[in-house]
Amino acid sequence: MISSFRAFRVHQDESGFRSGVEQIDLSALPDADVTVKVHYSSVNYKDGLASIPEGKIVKTYPFIPGIDLAGEVTASRDARWKPGDRVLCTGYGLGVTHAGGFAEVARVPGDWLVPLPEGLSFRDAMAIGTAGFTAALSVRRLLDNGLATGQGPVLVLGATGGVGSMAVAILSRLGFTVTAVTGKPQAREKLAAFGAAEVLSREEAASGAKGVLGKERWAAIVNPVGGAMTADLLKSVRYGGSIALSGLTGGSGIETNVYPFILRGVNLLGIDSVFCPAPLRHELWQLLAGPWKPESVLAGGITEYPLEKLPEALRTVLAGEAIGRQVISCIN
Repeated sequence: MISSFRAFRVHQDESGFRSGVEQIDLSALPDADVTVKVHYSSVNYKDGLASIPEGKIVKTYPFIPGIDLAGEVTASRDARWKPGDRVLCTGYGLGVTHAGGFAEVARVPGDWLVPLPEGLSFRDAMAIGTAGFTAALSVRRLLDNGLATGQGPVLVLGATGGVGSMAVAILSRLGFTVTAVTGKPQAREKLAAFGAAEVLSREEAASGAKGVLGKERWAAIVNPVGGAMTADLLKSVRYGGSIALSGLTGGSGIETNVYPFILRGVNLLGIDSVFCPAPLRHELWQLLAGPWKPESVLAGGITEYPLEKLPEALRTVLAGEAIGRQVISCIN
């Protein structure tokens, strides 16, 4: 059993804020039932916020961020898990209130773990990560609320980001016509490769939304962005359609009216991947390893960094410059 390991840790004390990869004693990890040798983690916007003092994610310091991890169980007090089990962990308090995945070793409660599905490597699982899981949960909620192929195009906001790119790949694989929205014109070819039939600017996507209702354009919308654009897009959802809302990078406020809801029966669906019930969590990961596997992004939309280069990946996601997914190799 090792006594120390490498981890990316953030500090906030009398000397100010600082972060970096350190050698840390095993005793610094929280007491939890399962110890995991972390092979891969991934970079999400929330991780970027955890890496800066004004991010308002981390409450206690020093702290190891990283809201995703995949690796191998090395020790367990939980009868459900044994050494050698291949597992992944996303959500709950990981990387927010509980030491996270940007480390060679992690300790987590057994309830938080999901068996790594057949068909996914550790790297694949983290390329999907919280972002891909959130995309899958968004698609599942849209399907549960009546979305079917042939009803019209599905709009995906923030399409170059983690949730957006994964949603484009999943929806296109399921046979939907996907319209991707991006503020990065240079990413049009990449989005087409992910499965988008059409790529629009934000202004093009929101056009025609003047007044209390606009032209019916979208069968459904995957929205990991939030903000004022959400109100505009509500006016252009087709009768009985839905918006799956999972993020707030575009802002936390929405100023709208009741007309889309009472005249067109539009649904605004809140998507929370953090505390998703375990049975649904396990089911979605099986789908992500099989019929919903986002092959197009896994094949051409992944950037890998070693743990030492994590700060570069964090800066990229905070600047909104990431296209597809960034994964972190935590093993030497």
